[in-house]
This record gives sequence, C-alpha cells and structure tokens, in this order.
Amino acid sequence: MSLEQCKILDLPKIHDPRGNLTFVESSRHIPFEIKRVYYLYDVPGGETRGGHAHKNLQQFIISMSGSFDVVLDDGFAKKTVNLNRSYKGLYLPSMTWRDLVNFSSGSVLMVLASEYYDEADYYRDYDEFVAAVKSGVK
Repeated sequence: MSLEQCKILDLPKIHDPRGNLTFVESSRHIPFEIKRVYYLYDVPGGETRGGHAHKNLQQFIISMSGSFDVVLDDGFAKKTVNLNRSYKGLYLPSMTWRDLVNFSSGSVLMVLASEYYDEADYYRDYDEFVAAVKSGVK
C-alpha cells in the first residue's frame, strides 16, 4: 500500500434551491460494497480519534458537517488530508494507519466500511503495524 492509493473522491451533488443532495452507491462511487456505516460526533476540542489501521477493511470517510484532518501513514511516509465538504470523501485502502485530528466544533464524520466489525482486523499498536508493513505481512 502506498499513500498515493488514498484519494479524495467526488460524490454526485444535485443542486436544488431547497437544499443540495449527495448520495453514495456501493461499488459505483466507491471501490467496494458497503457493509457497515458509522459516524463520529460531539468530539471534544483537541481530541484525536482513529489511531489504528486495518488488515483488510477499506474505508471511505466523509465530513458530513464541519471539518477535520486525517493524518495518513503507510509505514514509510505520512500526509495530512483536510475534509470539509459533504460531497467529497477520502478513500482509504487496507493497511493505512490513520489519526483523525483538528475537529471543528459541531463536526460529524461518517465512515463507510467494506467489512463488518472484526477486532482481529485491527492494528492498534503502531510498531506492530510498521513491522507488518515492512515485512509484507497483513
């Protein structure tokens, strides 16, 4: 995995004077079938979320309201992506460490996931993640 695979993807945006509409379709707008949806909200100022990687699961992260930064790490390099539009999202392939930081007041983050929850799919220890990346093991 490399950080170049982590991409901002545009979602359809239907303009309407009564309010805009955006939608996401599995395997059409994102490169996987959606098996789980969850969202973060009421994150206190200064808090960090994430702090893990997945062995197999892929994710698509959308800022539904407000803004936040996603710090991406592939075990070799890091980059930070700011999300602040509900019609754009960040695709994360498996084996991408992520930290979610700098939440604005009232922000809501939604995640679309390619797999059901499975604790065995997580790397929660950064050193274990880096060792796995460098050895080529998931």
